[in-house]
Amino acid sequence: MQETATATQSAPNINLKRAKGNLRTAQLYEEAIRNEEGKLADSGPLVVSTGQYTGRSPKDKFVVKEPSSEDKIWWGSVNQPLDENKFNALRDRMFKHMQDKQLYVQDLFVGADPEYRLSVRVITETAWANLFARNLFIRPSQEELSSFEPNFTVVDVPSFKADPSQDGTHTKTFIALNMGQRLVLVGDTEYAGEIKKSMFTVMNYMLPLRGVLPMHCSANIGANGDTALFFGLSGTGKTTLSADPKRTLIGDDEHGWSDQGVFNFEGGCYAKVINLSQQAEPDIWRASHHFGTVLENVVMDPETRHLDLDSASLTENTRSAYPIYFISNASPTGTGGHPKNIMMLTADAFGVMPPIARLNPEQAMYYFLSGYTAKLAGTERGVTEPQPEFSACFGSPFLPLPPMAYAKMLGEKIQKHGSHVWLVNTGWTGGPYGVGKRMSIQYTRSMISAALDGSLSKVDTRPDPIFGFSVPISCPGVPDEVLWPHNTWAEGAAYDVAARNLARRFRDNFEKFSDQVTEDVRRAGPHVE
Repeated sequence: MQETATATQSAPNINLKRAKGNLRTAQLYEEAIRNEEGKLADSGPLVVSTGQYTGRSPKDKFVVKEPSSEDKIWWGSVNQPLDENKFNALRDRMFKHMQDKQLYVQDLFVGADPEYRLSVRVITETAWANLFARNLFIRPSQEELSSFEPNFTVVDVPSFKADPSQDGTHTKTFIALNMGQRLVLVGDTEYAGEIKKSMFTVMNYMLPLRGVLPMHCSANIGANGDTALFFGLSGTGKTTLSADPKRTLIGDDEHGWSDQGVFNFEGGCYAKVINLSQQAEPDIWRASHHFGTVLENVVMDPETRHLDLDSASLTENTRSAYPIYFISNASPTGTGGHPKNIMMLTADAFGVMPPIARLNPEQAMYYFLSGYTAKLAGTERGVTEPQPEFSACFGSPFLPLPPMAYAKMLGEKIQKHGSHVWLVNTGWTGGPYGVGKRMSIQYTRSMISAALDGSLSKVDTRPDPIFGFSVPISCPGVPDEVLWPHNTWAEGAAYDVAARNLARRFRDNFEKFSDQVTEDVRRAGPHVE
């Protein structure tokens, strides 16, 4: 069949006469195994390798400089401009490369709220990447498919390589977004996370223009209807902490906050599974041993086909992509009310931040704009151990608009709906990475449970002398000394030095926002000479 690229009229046709459209999970399994793209594990998931690239390639991501979006984009290292003519030439060569290839097509939705969702057509070279998209996005009903008209198209062809000398790219790898043509092109990388995150970037561009805050966070809802958000970059605990058997999971990574409440962008989860424990994370463990799940770069015994989730021989960034309904307590609607509690997760590689602290509205703005965490091993090419990172809004790699556009919306919504905001350190305690140890997930769960049920708000606090936020002096299930990180270090003087050094990093990073925020927000950060 012959179908268009679902972009503007300037985009040429893609020849889909050999494409297989909207195959179901079992059919895509058969295709992937027949094509030798992956193997079946003994417990049911499809295990694939993403080859050279086992994480995102942020330096190879571009946004096309075109009239409809040029004056809105936050240009710079995050959103690198690509000339529109070069994009068109790259696109034409890519589509020619695709002629007569076996392709796979899935028609899907992004956004659980019908008022704000996008319809997206995902065209892939491999069957397993098509299954990945089918798992991660929202599947239309048969009735919706019969009248499906895509708003956006993602074309993922790993075998096609750019020519940097003529295409304006840095390498042969590229992720190129054209907001005008409503088209995303991905080439020379098999890492399927690029499909997911490219559409997250699109939603981050389109929704603020409609008064909706897009957020890099997970979300769940309690028995009393209280919604909670968990902001954080990859590996900080969004998926793990939101998969609470006592609460209903709304989603694990990407959400919007409208005037009606919170809604999931996706229809699946994309969990890190390195060292995944059946005891500590039973829901994710079960979902990762399930027919229909795609496992990326997980080691498997070639004879028994038994999974080795503890092996990082291929990458630390081993991943499990599964439909959200594999989690037994997942929300059937993907929606919730306005959040009562907001958790800002940080994996502090210096071991300085407390495991939990209460933030006032000004501090919430400051720490949201700072987005402090550590890049964890494997989430990007070349990152082999944690590195300190300030990522605005806990997701700057995916922000096409300036960070203040999102921060202002968050501040307004927190004030309007009275949300409680907490800073949670899921990183190191007792010393920096290599000296201290990772925060106990049991302690973190206990602290979050106490915050969500309201009991932690009733506990006395003391202000951190440098960072200023309010640190609880006690919490059920957590030793008191753990709550005050100074007490967990062998030498208090060493902690003081590390804390002052981190505070200076905060101050230096925040300089770029200092003329865009109020004096109260500026003063909400750390105080250090």
